[in-house]
Amino acid sequence: MPAPIATATPVAHATLLGLGVYRPRRVVPNADIVEQINSSDEWIRTRSGIEARHWAEADETIVSMSTAAAREALAAADIAPEQIDAVVLATSSQMVLGPSAGAVVATELGMHDTAAFDVSAGCAGFCYALANAANLVRAGQARYVLVIGVERLSDLLDPADRTCAFIFADGAGAVVVGPSDTEGIGPVAWGSDGSQTSAIKQDKDFQQYFAEVAAAEANGGSTVRPYIRMNGQAVFRWAVTFLEKACRDALDQAGVSADQLDAFVPHQANMRIIDALIKALGIPDSVAVARDIVRTGNTSAASIPMAMEQLLRSGEAKPGDTALLLGFGAGLAYAGQVVNLPRIS
Repeated sequence: MPAPIATATPVAHATLLGLGVYRPRRVVPNADIVEQINSSDEWIRTRSGIEARHWAEADETIVSMSTAAAREALAAADIAPEQIDAVVLATSSQMVLGPSAGAVVATELGMHDTAAFDVSAGCAGFCYALANAANLVRAGQARYVLVIGVERLSDLLDPADRTCAFIFADGAGAVVVGPSDTEGIGPVAWGSDGSQTSAIKQDKDFQQYFAEVAAAEANGGSTVRPYIRMNGQAVFRWAVTFLEKACRDALDQAGVSADQLDAFVPHQANMRIIDALIKALGIPDSVAVARDIVRTGNTSAASIPMAMEQLLRSGEAKPGDTALLLGFGAGLAYAGQVVNLPRIS
């Protein structure tokens, strides 16, 4: 007879307690990049809605930006670092395979012997990380979890690539997830389609890159580092035809209708995609819609927490409001959930 194995004591509900962000110091308007991509400010605004974006300086690293955003989230939640039981960090632009950025951030925040790991799910990464954090809390495996979405996508941009150079940007956002008397994070609706990996991808893996470097060194030639490449039309078609179902699944699982929402916070990929989703879902004019892309660009895994903060900071939404989150992108992957918005400091 095997020995009985004890289990953690579950809790009924989880919620977002506090939110913080970090926006890099350098603001890059469209005028600074149009010449290299043979474009115009009007073309960029019409195609994406972007007017400017933040690109990180050398000292604004994945770890430093995450740490700054996390400190704000902890302050807003009134939770000390030593109370955090786990750190879940979402990113696609950490340029080393180990150690995990989450583990380094935990140490930077003064945490000791804290569980930490990274999640790679592209622009859906934050919502994937949030789902895992909420489930850790509900399962009794952690009381408080720090969730971070962070990117330095400017490191992966070909400055002459007309399809990508104006879109992607840098930044970090963090939330503290903890137990609650009422539900504050609905069930996640998520999925992926690996048949469409070519829609957004790194154009060469590091084995290819290292082989090119070795050949260049042997032959006196040169090589080009890996860059993000995107088929914008393929992504747009997938987004406007599939993501309505993903949103409706998230709403149905939470038992919330579109007209009961106070806010809609989609991944800030493209203003045309956001507008198409609003129309398809029949979201009323009374619902505040995040449009942080205008000044922040597409920050992938950092996009949703940064957009939440902008809505709250502007007063268009307030803590406790009911919001639909939806992350989507490389994979192609998506994840969405209905939440009650957190406090900001």
